Amino acid sequence: MNTAFWTDPIVQLFVLAVLGLLVSRLVLRGHPVWRLIAHIVFLIALTALLLYHGIQPYAPDTQAGDVSRRIFIGLAKAVWWIGGAMVLISSVRLFLIFERKPREARLLQDLVIGLIYLGTGLSLIAYVFSVPVGTLIATSGVFAIILGLALQSTLNDVFSGIAMNLGRPYSVGDWIVLDDGVEGRVIETNWRATHLLSGTNDLIAIPNSRLAKANLTNLSSPDESHGLSIKVRVAPAPPSTVEDVMRTVLFSSNSILKSPVPSVTIKGIDGQAVDVELSCRVRDMTQVAVATNEIYDLVFRHCKAAGLPLAMPATAGGGLQEPDAAYLQHPGTAWRLLNAIPLFSPLTEDEKETLAASMTRQTYRKDAIIAEQGSQFTSLMLIRNGVVAIIRKEGDREIELLRLSPGDCFGEEGMLTGASAPGWVKALTFVVAYEIKQERLAALMQDRPALADELGLILSRRLEAERLQTTGSIARGNEATTFAARIRQIFQLS
Repeated sequence: MNTAFWTDPIVQLFVLAVLGLLVSRLVLRGHPVWRLIAHIVFLIALTALLLYHGIQPYAPDTQAGDVSRRIFIGLAKAVWWIGGAMVLISSVRLFLIFERKPREARLLQDLVIGLIYLGTGLSLIAYVFSVPVGTLIATSGVFAIILGLALQSTLNDVFSGIAMNLGRPYSVGDWIVLDDGVEGRVIETNWRATHLLSGTNDLIAIPNSRLAKANLTNLSSPDESHGLSIKVRVAPAPPSTVEDVMRTVLFSSNSILKSPVPSVTIKGIDGQAVDVELSCRVRDMTQVAVATNEIYDLVFRHCKAAGLPLAMPATAGGGLQEPDAAYLQHPGTAWRLLNAIPLFSPLTEDEKETLAASMTRQTYRKDAIIAEQGSQFTSLMLIRNGVVAIIRKEGDREIELLRLSPGDCFGEEGMLTGASAPGWVKALTFVVAYEIKQERLAALMQDRPALADELGLILSRRLEAERLQTTGSIARGNEATTFAARIRQIFQLS
C-alpha cells in the first residue's frame, strides 16, 4: 500500500512541485545563479517524470480518458510550461544586462519577460486546453483594437521608453537638460516615465513620450567632465597682456581640470574694453559653481596685481570704475596687500601702516623652491604677483595640495602656531612676495594681546575652508582656542 502511494504519478508530481518551490523561493533566494540551476534541474526531473508516465507536455492530449486523468494531465502540463518559463526568466534576469548595468537593462528585461509570459499563456491554451491559438487571436482582434485606443497614451509612453532604452541617449546617473530648461540626474527609467533628481533635490517625473520628442543634452556623455565658459571685460590694454593675465588666472585655479588645457580667447576690442572668454573643464557638474566662483575671484586678484582694471558693463556706457578712497589714501603696495588678506582684518589703519612699513619685498624665479617640506616658517609671505604651489612628497609621488594666487599668503600657520610646512612651497611662475618677520608682528601683538584671539579665530576658519576644499570634510573641535593659545605661547603674551 505504501509503495503504491509513492508510485502514484499525482503524488510524485505534487512532491516534486513542492520541493522545487521551497528550494527556489526559500533556500536559494538571493542566489540567482544557483536558482537558475535549480530551475533547470526541476524542469529536467519534471520532464523525465512526465515522459515516464507517457505524458508529452509539448503535444496536445488526443487520448480519451476519465475526467480525473485529463485534469491531472492538464495540471502536469501547466506545471511543466510554468517551469520552462521560470528557466527562461531566470536566464534573462541573469544574463540580459547591458555593459554590467542591470538598472539600464531593466525595461528590456521586463519586455522580454512579458513576451515569455505571453508565450507560456498561449502554450497552455494550445497544449493544455487544446484550443486553436490562431482562431483565438483572430477573434480577439476587435478587443485588442478597443484596448489599444483606450490605452493609447500609456502605450505611447511604453514604446517610447523601449525605443530610448535601445537607443540609449542617456543612462541612469547621467545629468540631462531638456529644451524647455528642465534638468536633473536620471535615477530611474520605467515603463511609464523617467525620473530625474534636480539640483534642488526635487523628483521630476517626465513621461517617456514627451522625453522621446524633446531635444535633450546629456551633460555626462561622453564622460563626467563638463565645459565651463566665463566672459570678462577688461580696460583697454594690449591683448597679449590681457591674454597672459587670464592664462595665469586659469593656471592658478584649484578647481578646474588641467587636461584638456584651458584656453583664453579675445572675443572683441574697442576703445572702452577688451572682451575675453576663459574656457576650461571641471570634473563634473557639482564643481561648476565652485570653479566659477573661484575663477571670478582669481580674475579680480590677478587683474589687481597686474594693474589691469576691469571695465564697466557695455550697457553702462563703458569707462572705468572709480578707485576706492582708501586706496587713494594708501597708494603703497604693502598696505593694499594687508588690506586684502582677512588674516589682518582685525588691525586698525595705523597698525596696518606700521606693519606695512616693516615688510620687505622678495622675488622668486619660476620653478624655484621657496621652502622645503617639514620646514618651519619664521616669516609670513604675502603673494603680490605670480602663482605658488604647495606640493607634498610621499615616497616617489608628488601630490599638489593647493595653488596660491595674488592676495594669498603662506607660512602663517608656522609663524603663528609653530606648525611645520605640509609640503614643498614652489614658485610656478615668477613670483613677487612681501615678507613679514615674526619679530615685527610680535612687537605689534605686545601692544594689543587680544589680537592673538582674533588671529586664532581667523586662522581656524581659513584652515577649515582649505580643508573643506581639498578633502571635502570639516574637522570638529575648538581649533580657534587652540590656535590662540599657541600664538600667545610663541609670542610670549600674557
